[in-house]
Amino acid sequence: MSFMPKNFNVWAEIPVRDLDAAIAFYQAATGGALAMMEMGAERVAAFVTDGRGVSANLFVGEPGQAGSGPVIFLAAEGAIEAAAKRAEAAGGRVLGAPVAIPPGRYIYVADPDGNRIGLFEPA
Repeated sequence: MSFMPKNFNVWAEIPVRDLDAAIAFYQAATGGALAMMEMGAERVAAFVTDGRGVSANLFVGEPGQAGSGPVIFLAAEGAIEAAAKRAEAAGGRVLGAPVAIPPGRYIYVADPDGNRIGLFEPA
């Protein structure tokens, strides 16, 4: 294996019950800003960066529940379909279809322990 991206962590998602309250908390806790945006078909609040680094978003969901807690998105070599097949062959499960967003495409998979992760293919 020789795939060595600049960053493996390309995004993170944090589920929250009350998006407005969570925005207020994370802005106060970090001193940063969050901006509303569309991610696929979902409205999320994204942490604003200077465009040079990795970010994250808040979305309405159930915190800490199996399969719905925080998600880390990892860079994947090649097309997202090939990455999903590799994940399945290694004992994981594909949890849905690929999703296209402006920076690329991602797919949710579960690792052999049941952790939900996102595999990301840049545009």
